[in-house]
Amino acid sequence: MISRRLPRLSLSAAALALAVPALLAPAPPTAPGSPRPPAAPSSVQRDADALRDTGVTGVAVRLETPSGVVTARSGVGDLDSRRPVPVHGHLRLGSITKTFVATVVLQLVGEGRLSPDRTVEHLLPGTVTGNGNDGRTITVRDLLRHTSGLYDYTEDLYSGSGAEGYFAHRWRTYRPEQQVAMAMRHPPAFAAGTGWEYSNTNYVLAGMIIEKVTGRPWEHEVRDRVLRPLGLRHTDIPGARPFLPRPHAANHQQFVPDGPMVDTTVAYLPFDTGPDGTMTGTHRDLGRFFAALAAGRLLDPDEWAMMRDMVPVPPDSDHPAGTRAGPGLFWTPLSCGGGYLGHGGSGFGYLARAATTTDGRRTVTVSVHSRPGDRRTAERQEAALRALIDRALCRAE
Repeated sequence: MISRRLPRLSLSAAALALAVPALLAPAPPTAPGSPRPPAAPSSVQRDADALRDTGVTGVAVRLETPSGVVTARSGVGDLDSRRPVPVHGHLRLGSITKTFVATVVLQLVGEGRLSPDRTVEHLLPGTVTGNGNDGRTITVRDLLRHTSGLYDYTEDLYSGSGAEGYFAHRWRTYRPEQQVAMAMRHPPAFAAGTGWEYSNTNYVLAGMIIEKVTGRPWEHEVRDRVLRPLGLRHTDIPGARPFLPRPHAANHQQFVPDGPMVDTTVAYLPFDTGPDGTMTGTHRDLGRFFAALAAGRLLDPDEWAMMRDMVPVPPDSDHPAGTRAGPGLFWTPLSCGGGYLGHGGSGFGYLARAATTTDGRRTVTVSVHSRPGDRRTAERQEAALRALIDRALCRAE
């Protein structure tokens, strides 16, 4: 699960998306059976507090099970006022946007309007070419599963120049064609289909393909096919609108080790505007979306199976051992057996994580409202976040 990468000292995009070559593998088995009772509120609160104690400014958690809803908040929603994290606050979803986009692409596959084996060159002639990039060899399936080998254009949008770089460039926007052109300046990491590496460029292209097939922007298709049918009234696709709706917690980025926490609640528009990471929402809406997806309410069986057709993610890629990656989803093992489906998003000053058991009966969403400037702290925070999700879905006390 992940989104885009931030300064090199930070844990790479929340540690759930970078990987190396992997052979195709069948989807992991589902884990049906009687649902576990929800974690006690005190257990969820203790884990939220433990995450806060790693140095996070603010944390919010929502766990939904057949037995009810458990929420927890810890830390503060704003470093100046010290107000609490809002109960129903709006969040930046970051790369969780990709799960919505992949869902729409697979719906189009189910309608016979698009083949997962269609090449990018066929759909977007002349778009992916140069420096060894060849759209004739990259399929829609490769884009959705990050097996294209394409360079991640976001690597060229932040120089690592600290807070000055954030403030100097945060209002600049790029058209999708410009973002893809940035990626084309670099050779691919590997031949399409022979490896796995997370790249936001893949989903910029997926958004362009949705528009090519439907004649409408990808945002319209996500709203009509996902948001409205599920009643996700607090989920939005803001594009170049940089401000979060209220209420919301403030996001803070520490750009250098031991440096100050900088308010980065305003979007960084160079990579917060497209199908790879622009959406905003709430814990409740996010949990409802992932539960509906896992329960088969958004995709027919064949397309749902396609979304769970995953490739293994090697253990040296900042993921838990055994993690697998598919179109818009990751599968991660649970300590109590089986695993969960989900995705994460990150940007300057925030992390968002959504996870659901494979039957959709238990979902947990977590928002973290600051990011550190050193990798060691980022690793401690990631470990605490993983433990929170694991215990919430396993009901460990």
